[in-house]
Amino acid sequence: MKKDDGWRVPDELWRRIEPLLPARPEHPLGCHNPRVPDRKALDGILLVLRTGMQWGALKATGLCHPSSAYRRFREWLSAGVFREFWRQGLMAYDGLARIDWRWLALDGTQGKAPLGGGRNRPQPYGPSEGRHQEKPADGLARRPPRPRGRWRQHERLQAGSLHA
Repeated sequence: MKKDDGWRVPDELWRRIEPLLPARPEHPLGCHNPRVPDRKALDGILLVLRTGMQWGALKATGLCHPSSAYRRFREWLSAGVFREFWRQGLMAYDGLARIDWRWLALDGTQGKAPLGGGRNRPQPYGPSEGRHQEKPADGLARRPPRPRGRWRQHERLQAGSLHA
């Protein structure tokens, strides 16, 4: 990509986040491939977080290699960079708009679904059960399982058969 497409980190944002980044860790052997610049890694990280795309799709954007961006994301996450940046942003907004801290609510939860079942819930009947196919009340399959091995055609009823 030759020009800014709107996904890059603006200069003002970069000036605020750069001091929060931890020092570059030393390589155990003292030599290795050059490290991707922090700003390019942050561009890739924020692109993944904003769009929800997979890490592997970063390769097509040309920002940086997916493994480099993900590795840096884990480093910065464990160092508390994103949490501190979020805190600083909240404090800056509080200075401008005066947040009423008594009226706060979370937007979502990370928890078990109330009717999701336990760890030892019954497993589906098997691979022959379709995704949207309902099971009969007694839980038994209504058709015999497919034969193992080669596919076979169903037997054709003969004209004049008693069981037609």
